[in-house]
Amino acid sequence: MVLAAFSVLVGLLMIFHAQIPNRVGNLGSLTETFLPWFGLLVPVLLVLALLRRSATALIALLVPVVVWLNLFGGLVTDKSEGAGGGGLTVATHNVNADNSDPEGTARQVAESGAEVVALEELTADAVPAYEKALASAYPHHSVVGTVGLWSKYPMRGTGAVDIRLGWERAMRSTVATPSGDVAVYVAHLPSVRVKMNSGFTASQRDESADALGAAIARDEVPRVVLLGDLNGTMNDRSLNAVTAQMRSTQGAAGDGFGFSWPASFPMARIDQIMVKGVEPVSSWTLPRTASDHLPIAARVAF
Repeated sequence: MVLAAFSVLVGLLMIFHAQIPNRVGNLGSLTETFLPWFGLLVPVLLVLALLRRSATALIALLVPVVVWLNLFGGLVTDKSEGAGGGGLTVATHNVNADNSDPEGTARQVAESGAEVVALEELTADAVPAYEKALASAYPHHSVVGTVGLWSKYPMRGTGAVDIRLGWERAMRSTVATPSGDVAVYVAHLPSVRVKMNSGFTASQRDESADALGAAIARDEVPRVVLLGDLNGTMNDRSLNAVTAQMRSTQGAAGDGFGFSWPASFPMARIDQIMVKGVEPVSSWTLPRTASDHLPIAARVAF
């Protein structure tokens, strides 16, 4: 009965994750960040139920199994549409301010074949190295604060996006692709921390997400691509200002969960490519670089 009750509890937590309050330590957002990992409890409970030879525990185990499959089963399969139909390939990478090989990192990302590349967590000292490594492949680029955008196509209207931080960690540019204009946003939302005395501290990140969402909603260009490190997953309710109006390329056309952080053992997809006005064709994670994040890429159709 204890095993059965625990199985039902796990299932209920996944069903009603949106009702877990954020008032105390942002517990709801913390749960949603790692929600897919609740599935790891299923094999543990299965083994325990078999050891106990409990039919009740086995039947109760169906609750978390069905809920997890309903929430995340669609992410397990490859939803890409193959090689055809792509109008634009984009990539984004948090390169890490302490990156020991900026030129090598830039070259690795460029090898993805992306026509548009966004980099986050750039330092003033490292920017020249990234510019040098990407200059031949990307004739158009701009760096705003700690984020940058490199493009094979002309860029115009480039400038900072105010995400209420007091310093520049977001930008926007209109990229003139052969298929038409695309508004490309690059953003690095504030980091979150898990602290014993205050829980999941994310208030500054949440405020910046609201400001970013408002800027995207006001954009007059119908095709919009958002690239960056949002320090949150698509399940995190605190990013609703952004996620409610855009589609995740990984969720729509990716292969698997596409976890991007930490690079040594990826546990969450906090690096995101989101779109509206264009159709995701494929989305994938790129090989590890000298950063603590994995770079990600996607192809979209017009």
